[in-house]
Amino acid sequence: MKNFEDNFAEIHLPEKQFQPEYLFNHADFELNNSLNCVEKLLDIHIKEGRGKSIAIRTFDETWTFQDLYDKSNQIAHVLIDDLGLVSGNRVLIRSANNPMFVACWFAILKAGGIVVATMPLLREKELETMIECAEISHAFCDIRLLEALSSVKSSFLKSVCTFDGSNESKSDLETLMESKPTIFDNYPTFAEAVSIIGFTSGTTGLPKMTAHFHKDIVLVCEAFPKYALQPKADDIFTGSPPLGFTFGLGGLVLFPFYYGASTFLIEKPSPEILLKAIEDFKITICFTAPTAWRMITQKTGEFDISSLRKCVSAGENLPLNVWEDWYKATGLKIIDGIGATELLHIFISSNDENMKPGATGMPIHGYEAKIIDDNGNEVETNANGRLAVRGITGCKYLNRPEKQSEYVQNKWNITGDIFKKDEEGYYWFIARGDDMIISSGYNIAAIEVESVLLTHDAILECAVVGIPDENRGMLVCANIVLKNPASANDDLAKTIQDWFKEVAAPYKYPRIIRFHDVLPKTETGKIQRFKLK
Repeated sequence: MKNFEDNFAEIHLPEKQFQPEYLFNHADFELNNSLNCVEKLLDIHIKEGRGKSIAIRTFDETWTFQDLYDKSNQIAHVLIDDLGLVSGNRVLIRSANNPMFVACWFAILKAGGIVVATMPLLREKELETMIECAEISHAFCDIRLLEALSSVKSSFLKSVCTFDGSNESKSDLETLMESKPTIFDNYPTFAEAVSIIGFTSGTTGLPKMTAHFHKDIVLVCEAFPKYALQPKADDIFTGSPPLGFTFGLGGLVLFPFYYGASTFLIEKPSPEILLKAIEDFKITICFTAPTAWRMITQKTGEFDISSLRKCVSAGENLPLNVWEDWYKATGLKIIDGIGATELLHIFISSNDENMKPGATGMPIHGYEAKIIDDNGNEVETNANGRLAVRGITGCKYLNRPEKQSEYVQNKWNITGDIFKKDEEGYYWFIARGDDMIISSGYNIAAIEVESVLLTHDAILECAVVGIPDENRGMLVCANIVLKNPASANDDLAKTIQDWFKEVAAPYKYPRIIRFHDVLPKTETGKIQRFKLK
């Protein structure tokens, strides 16, 4: 085992006394101190003779585990030989969901790097903030998404290597890979070495970086999928969440590969395209958000989805009517779940034998939960309170001690959600406890939308809130005071929306803009957002 040469992640981890209590009270969660998670997810299939089994499908490509293994090893060589990676360096991946994204993800870990996966919708400002906060030195970027990244100015970013995720041409990475061997000795790291850094939704100002160890990657594979999915080697996973979300990473890469199954990746998964994939490739397990389940339900009669056996929803609360409509249309029960970037994946959910429609579920294998008041005391049954969770994974914010102390209290993870627990032990979602807006499965912090809007020349003041919406769960609503109130009109609102989509990730833009002469405030000057809702 070796320590990382670049110890940025190690020195910025919260000290043990500020981390939550971890629970490893089951044989499923016993791991060696020496662990590179790649060996449990990819290399094991080669060692045990499953190299010819399919690992990744798309509409245009099929990769076996041997293909993925060979390409990941070649990319690892590129990182070391050509790009000068030092163990512990942070490496950004900018790409939609495609096989090369996955190959780069494994290659970074094989070479001893730390993965920072991002979503393709992020813009220059957001990427620059992430690069600065994590001191990212290297990046792999799909050439189709290079424009925003090439505009980033950072003294930390030393190397940007492009690839073509469409498999239509060769870019820098493919050319460098050609001369590399397909065998690579994985970096012999510790189980408690950082493997990935996931940014929470706040990517303006000073965002929160959540660190996860190599062992965390393996541990979550023994939790939710074993509890809710019971995966088999002939299962085919698919879904809509980006691999830059830990929800997508788990459901579309970690879980299928850990159990020797395959994944079907879709770069732009509209409801019709998702249903076509299920029909044409006999998908058995699908991960997506409640908004998508609602839309897909309306089109099930147009496709044969009889191969589906498990349906998973997370990212936002699953409304009961969406669950009921899907069940009536298909006879399948959607498995709801709540997870968090801070805990890597789902920690409360259900399975076929343990499901109550409308409830999120119960703590899954590896976790326990309780509902507490503002003083940390457990509340009575059916009383609303803050959700507290602990288990095999937990919050480890890098370089943010003040946020660590907010999220971890009395050794429990405080998620920011308001829940209640009923007499049978089922947990029911009530609301978010902060100003997070969850729209179509995306977590959007009100404050980051405000910070972008306030850079617009016409805007004097603004407050952003979430407005309930049947289709998207919530809509981003911007309440704006203009420098020139007389200029308020629908055309200006549209201009502001279009501008926002150019300077920040489009999914964050305010779909509703309301102009005000003044915003409601307290005597101390704080905006009263509850009045705007």
